[in-house]
Amino acid sequence: MTDFNLEKRRYVLGGVAIAIITVYIIRLFTLQLMSDDYKKNADSNAFLKKVEFPSRGAIYDRNGRLMVYNQPAYDIMVVMNEAKGRIDTTEFCQALGITKEFFIKRMNDIKDYSKNPGYSRFTQQMFMSQLSNEDFSIFQEKMFRFPGFYVQHRSIRQYQTGVAAHVLGDVAEVSPSDIEDDDYYKPGDYIGKLGVEKSYEKELRGEKGVQILLRDARGRIQGNYMNGKYDRKPVAGRDLTLGIDEKLQALGERLMEGKIGSIVALDPQTGEVLAMVSSPSYDPRIMVGRSRSKNHRLLSRDAWKPLLNRSIMGMYPPGSTFKTSQALTYMTEGIITPSTAFPCSHGFYCRGLHVGCHSHAAPIALVDAISTSCNAYFCWGLYYMMGNRTKYKNPYEAMNVWRDYMVSMGFGYRLGIDLPGEKRGMIPNADYYDRNYRGSWNGLTIISISIGQGEVTLTPLQIANLGATIANRGYYYVPHVVRKVEGLPLDTLYRHRHYTKASRRSYDYVVAGMRSSALKGTCKMLSRLPFEACGKTGTAQNHGRDHSVFMGFAPMNNPKIAIAVYVENGGWGADFGVPIGGLMMEQYIMGKLSPSSEIQAEAMQHRRIGYGSRFPGQEKGKKATATKKPAKKNKIVDKIVPEAQEAPAKE
Repeated sequence: MTDFNLEKRRYVLGGVAIAIITVYIIRLFTLQLMSDDYKKNADSNAFLKKVEFPSRGAIYDRNGRLMVYNQPAYDIMVVMNEAKGRIDTTEFCQALGITKEFFIKRMNDIKDYSKNPGYSRFTQQMFMSQLSNEDFSIFQEKMFRFPGFYVQHRSIRQYQTGVAAHVLGDVAEVSPSDIEDDDYYKPGDYIGKLGVEKSYEKELRGEKGVQILLRDARGRIQGNYMNGKYDRKPVAGRDLTLGIDEKLQALGERLMEGKIGSIVALDPQTGEVLAMVSSPSYDPRIMVGRSRSKNHRLLSRDAWKPLLNRSIMGMYPPGSTFKTSQALTYMTEGIITPSTAFPCSHGFYCRGLHVGCHSHAAPIALVDAISTSCNAYFCWGLYYMMGNRTKYKNPYEAMNVWRDYMVSMGFGYRLGIDLPGEKRGMIPNADYYDRNYRGSWNGLTIISISIGQGEVTLTPLQIANLGATIANRGYYYVPHVVRKVEGLPLDTLYRHRHYTKASRRSYDYVVAGMRSSALKGTCKMLSRLPFEACGKTGTAQNHGRDHSVFMGFAPMNNPKIAIAVYVENGGWGADFGVPIGGLMMEQYIMGKLSPSSEIQAEAMQHRRIGYGSRFPGQEKGKKATATKKPAKKNKIVDKIVPEAQEAPAKE
């Protein structure tokens, strides 16, 4: 009889034997063909692959002034397989001026795959970075006593002056995520963290080289393997030339001392950023070397947020600077003509709603409305646009037409500047109001957006770009900080004109209004300048004291600079915005400040802003009716827009 139990045991034992043999075969295959541990071990006994780091590209301003350069530094590298148990820890720590606790922690961190994902005991790992010449000299004398430790020559960034920290950015050691994103980097490498150092990292970093050195049986270096046949020389990074004018930037930072806010100046003809000031700022020279981490930590904890680039990250109500965009929209859409006049008796009154305004002559037409910054005029314009049933089916359609004009002017979305962290601001559309008012809203509900308040927010960069668009009479280039990359053409993104939906004729009248403002309106102090400047003030409402805003450009007919100034809690636009904007224009166009302007700049530099209550509210005027009367003749309009008198009043 057949013993089935014995037969089953035979199959089980045979299966176990086959499984064991299979495991051994797979393991042998892995060790011999799949794993490179033995190869690395053998190579490390015979060769030392020494990485040679390229010189990072230098950075210059638009006039060729050196802003960022390199200086030598030294890193201490370790090959763990060679260093294990072969050094006097106490002597080593004394040579580098570190504690034994630091040594133990650092060696453990190097071997920790979660902190150092590229770890291999056969290759060089970063032990300590950026030694000064003095520290390196002390260590070098005793280095022969510490097998497994090597010196690697590097360079660190240095800044010629203490300006433009937010534009330039800085360089720091790579994080695990940086290594994961790009296999070019190894632990201990450096990478741009902010500013152009980050956005142009690939152009600035260059390409690493490698030197293959031959060892003898005792691990001593014998020279280059095959006379350097397989060595690869490093390729230096590309130099950058910025659009920044260092002198203009320095003046802007002087003027913003003791204030919170931003200045952005653009070249309207190219979109190049001439100055970008964010205040408070910091000296970029503290963000280099071994003290960078400590200083960065202190800055990040500062309540005033000096690391925040308010020029592209600050989202503010634009206030009355936004009225220019409303004038362009209303006129192009046929809601108004240049001679359409609206009433203003200390503000806009309609169906029990009141929006205050300061005292000025009324009724008032377009150019004078811009010049005097009349709130009522632009409120009436939006009210009639939202209620126009001849042109639009309902407020929903009118609102989306309005939104399309704003988007075409560069609002509501990122402009695309070549700096990291740009915010988009806020431009509401009809769906937004449907959600928030359950479909029940009209022109009066949203009236505050007509004067740059309510839901509307822009970045200072977008406000400056509005000035550039008006200066160009209807188009802009995407703002960009870098003017030229060595050996490469400028990205086509920055050479393409973006046209808005507004008409050229509407821009002519807005320019006339801004010039009138500089001669006799809210920007009157610009009239002292030796060139024709155009400007528009803004006083943006705030929970505390109002923000002081200015947007302008100069010269009027051949614009070289467009500028936005935003001073938080600065009060009226004429208090801080206009004088700062005027000084910046003068510096750039004339090349220097006049003696009287220098005195004014010195005084502005030392003006500090206290955080008090808001300015008193406007006095209430008598209720006005929505009548429109022909405007009086305006000599400034006649000069700038010759056909002005041909435009009939819209009834």
